[in-house]
Parts: sequence; C-alpha cells; structure tokens
Amino acid sequence: MDVQLRRGLLEVCVLAAVARHDSYGYQIIREMEPFVEISESTLYPILRRLEAGEMLRVYSVEHSGRLRKYYQITQRGRDRLAEFQQEWREIMRIYSFIAGGAQGDE
Repeated sequence: MDVQLRRGLLEVCVLAAVARHDSYGYQIIREMEPFVEISESTLYPILRRLEAGEMLRVYSVEHSGRLRKYYQITQRGRDRLAEFQQEWREIMRIYSFIAGGAQGDE
C-alpha cells in the first residue's frame, strides 16, 4: 500500500478509536489490532500530529502510581472523521468504476 495512503488511513483509524471513548496508547493499539496492524513506534507520532492539529486533546490520569496519558477527540477531530467518510464514498464510486469497467453502449 502507498505509504502516504496508509499514513492517512492510520490517522483516521486512530481518530475513530478515540471517538468511541477516551483512550491511551496501548488500548488504542489493541482496539485497532483486529483491523489494522500498528506499532507503538507508528502510533505515538500519529498521536502527536493529531494533537498538534487540534484533533485530539491530552490529559493525564494516575494509574498504578504512574501518570497515564489519555487522548480525547475534539470537534475538529470529529469533523475530520466526517470529512473522511464523505471522501471514502467518493473513493468507493471510483473503485466501482475501476473494478467493474466502463458501463456504456457497445
């Protein structure tokens, strides 16, 4: 898969995971695992980019004597998810054309 396409898809997958409920890194990885493989070394730069883009907000909670970073989706992040869903419908129309060939008079 194209690197840029994969990167964009992973960012949207992370937003989707956090949209379900506030979450922390390891939990995000586990929730995405059945659908897409993502490592910690890939996830954390994505989380930082999404936070810098104001699509995620970060807060800390003490857990077992340590602070755990939780990620919460912002309205900008929800807007990006909605935008992606619209883009995906367009991509599927194009895919349908490619997979089915041109439908016209012969």
